[in-house]
Amino acid sequence: MAWLEPLSRLILALWWGSLTSLGAWVVPQLFAHAPTPALAGGLAAHLFSTQNAVGLVAAVLCVGIRLNRGGWRAFLSGRETLVLGGVVLAMALSQWLVFPLIMTRENLVFWHSVGSGLFLLEWVSLTWLLWRQNTVPPVSTESL
Repeated sequence: MAWLEPLSRLILALWWGSLTSLGAWVVPQLFAHAPTPALAGGLAAHLFSTQNAVGLVAAVLCVGIRLNRGGWRAFLSGRETLVLGGVVLAMALSQWLVFPLIMTRENLVFWHSVGSGLFLLEWVSLTWLLWRQNTVPPVSTESL
């Protein structure tokens, strides 16, 4: 299944691109052009929630490809797995802890900072994964 490696790279690239465009262009444009910051914030929350769903699907696909490529032993031994797990954890914390607290508008600055930090962590981690996947040769399954 030689096509799985390029598919894995494509999935990561699309995931990274959607995360990058949302954080770098889309949300800032919302806040620059929406009639009120509250409206922009509500729309941004929906977009981030959708991004988390996209990320979850991408993570599941990447895990499936990695398992298919090297089995459980290779899957559990790689740093990529740990980083991918961290990204999924950051998405889950954002979705089910931070976003609801931001929407209550209590301690808004604090929770917005936490959410921004988690978003940055996701972005940096995905950048590392994408870079690593495009510079490190794939794990050989012959030695496993």
